[in-house]
Amino acid sequence: MSSNGIQSVISDSNVVTNHPTMGEPFGKALIELAKENDKIVGLSADLAKYTDIHVFRDEFPDRFYNVGMSEQLMMCAASGLAKEGFIPFATTYSTFIARRCYDFISQAICEHHTNVKIIGGLPGLQSGYGPSHQATDDLAILGAMPNLTIIDPCDAVEMMQATKAVAEFEGPVYMRLLRGNRVPVVLDQYDYHFEIGKAKLLRDGGDVLVISCGEMTMRALDAAEDLEKEGIHVAVLHSPTIKPLDSETILAEIQKKPGRLVVTAENHTVVGGLGSLVANLLVDNQVPAKMKKIALPDQYLAAGTLETLQDLYGVSTKAVTEQLRNFLK
Repeated sequence: MSSNGIQSVISDSNVVTNHPTMGEPFGKALIELAKENDKIVGLSADLAKYTDIHVFRDEFPDRFYNVGMSEQLMMCAASGLAKEGFIPFATTYSTFIARRCYDFISQAICEHHTNVKIIGGLPGLQSGYGPSHQATDDLAILGAMPNLTIIDPCDAVEMMQATKAVAEFEGPVYMRLLRGNRVPVVLDQYDYHFEIGKAKLLRDGGDVLVISCGEMTMRALDAAEDLEKEGIHVAVLHSPTIKPLDSETILAEIQKKPGRLVVTAENHTVVGGLGSLVANLLVDNQVPAKMKKIALPDQYLAAGTLETLQDLYGVSTKAVTEQLRNFLK
């Protein structure tokens, strides 16, 4: 058991999937980037193995710093490294980033626009260990932080592409992490290329437009395939950048087919995440639309097996399919 109380069983991916998989996409991408750029360094708050930065540590031990169980100190250290010209990737669990480190991220990183990359493991409902490790509110909390770019990748393909884009981007970034030995590979089928601040239409459909982020895009695509067999045509617009939101593309897709149901899907509480942002966007631009949200409830979630919890709280592929079917009745 690690010093943060997480058993080694969760070194595997916590994403339930039937797709092909890849191991440690973030760590592997960071190694390749570091071979070309000696300014890239890694930091961990005693969770290297559980945030995939252990593979970077093993490849570049002189460019890795374990600060121990001191997440707030890690953010300040990362800011100091950035001010000296380095590109620090600071990794820990999303719940610790959003709840323990908010003031330190604000004061040491975002206020000064330092070039720190914050990588958060176990975002949303990716842990069965209960509320202490379920970061269901990280997008809402960190979304209020000025100067902070926020990214929620879908799969291993995007995790690797986004890591490269984040390293090349100048400024503070918070990116949700997909990690472990079995991270799904999905977007290779869609000729996909990640760009910070851009949403991409992955499939079109006339009955419902799903605007999704993170692993919920994978579930939306799977649900769309299942519903297609029933004659229900589902479009999926993937919005991996939560901040800044690609307002132009989202509004264009909504207005392209007036009257089509709009559904947001996210691995995050229904409060303050992608759904709230899209709803605000519609109101601000006076665009009429019938809209529903697929998200986690506004409550502390239970402990249990991940597959059971995802079904229970409505974010599994089965649950997404059922909700879309019911919305259209």
